[in-house]
Amino acid sequence: MLLEIDNVHVSYGKIKAIKGISLKVGSGEIVTLVGANGAGKTTLLKTISGILQPASGNINYQGKPLSDIKPFERVSEGICQAPEGRGIFPGMTVLENLEMGKFSRIAAKSENEQDLNMVFDLFPRLKERISQFGGTLSGGEQQMLAIGRALMSRPRLLLLDEPSMGLAPKFIAQIFEIIQEIKKQEVTILLVEQNAAKALSIADRAYVLETGLITMEGTGKELLNDPKVRQAYLGHGA
Repeated sequence: MLLEIDNVHVSYGKIKAIKGISLKVGSGEIVTLVGANGAGKTTLLKTISGILQPASGNINYQGKPLSDIKPFERVSEGICQAPEGRGIFPGMTVLENLEMGKFSRIAAKSENEQDLNMVFDLFPRLKERISQFGGTLSGGEQQMLAIGRALMSRPRLLLLDEPSMGLAPKFIAQIFEIIQEIKKQEVTILLVEQNAAKALSIADRAYVLETGLITMEGTGKELLNDPKVRQAYLGHGA
């Protein structure tokens, strides 16, 4: 397994946000976390990234514990996150934002050009706006930029936090198509997403989080067709 989380607890002061989560992400998989607001999905991604520290439990990546590895070092190890809310630099151009994605590694000019071309192949719209400031892009374009910036670090494990949030339907469809294209490039993806139907439809495996606990797990197809999941997250019964 590329990522193994074993009985992890995370708290904000006295508030227990994650209450003993265990899950696995295999190399080359898309694994989706589904749950309502406040379920602990973003908290878990921040813990994997090293922004938050678990109160107890273990997180192993490529068979080694992450406990002593700083957040910026985790990027160098191949873990990168495209955060909720995109987090782009509005006063920088598209190109400058993308170049910020490779801060953790020293790349030859040829490698940099290769990575940029890869991002522009996935997101042609970004190439069209290469000199435009990030803050002037549409919401969908900013999401593309956030994912493209993460890909510039050459991740093995890409953490995506609500990539479709606030987007128009045409951009939502594009984002999920691109996520599948990213997987084809041998990038493993842990996807947090409130659009459960879309997320489960592309997931190899999935977990349901409720108030800091995993309550269900299975293949994406199994959970997509589960009556409880359909009623709770898809807006209808079986």
